[in-house]
Amino acid sequence: MFGSSPRGANAYAKVGLETGVVAASPHKLVVMLFDGALTAARAGVVHMKAREIEKKGLAISKAINIVQNGLRASLDKNAGGQIAESLDSLYDYICTRLVRANLSNEPEILDEVIGLLADLKGAWEAIDDKAAPAAAAAAAAPPRPAPYDSLAPRVASFVSA
Repeated sequence: MFGSSPRGANAYAKVGLETGVVAASPHKLVVMLFDGALTAARAGVVHMKAREIEKKGLAISKAINIVQNGLRASLDKNAGGQIAESLDSLYDYICTRLVRANLSNEPEILDEVIGLLADLKGAWEAIDDKAAPAAAAAAAAPPRPAPYDSLAPRVASFVSA
């Protein structure tokens, strides 16, 4: 009567992921994209070694999609300058390597991509660790008084005699 249903578990996982995405900061969203790309690339290795061609192709395609349409598309080259340009080139290289791994069935290439993605994810997590104390300090600071606005309504204060 109360057996476990994979469909039910998947529904809960999807709700959890959607809730995490809605509540996440832009920084956390990038880390989540790295997690997704890493998971897909690792699945690609497993399916490649098991000779499950269709599943391998789907997993690698998912990794490419996350890198291309998530990580790479979110770069702001105007604001990011040289760092954004370098990341764009690196994301392009990663996508090229993923395609090559898919076509040639070389798990070593996927291992290389996994290493690159893990390093990038670690760097993003380190940035967040350094930014968190500064954000907490800013939140704990006393609020600044509002500037004087001559048109704002005033509370009348009457003096009783």
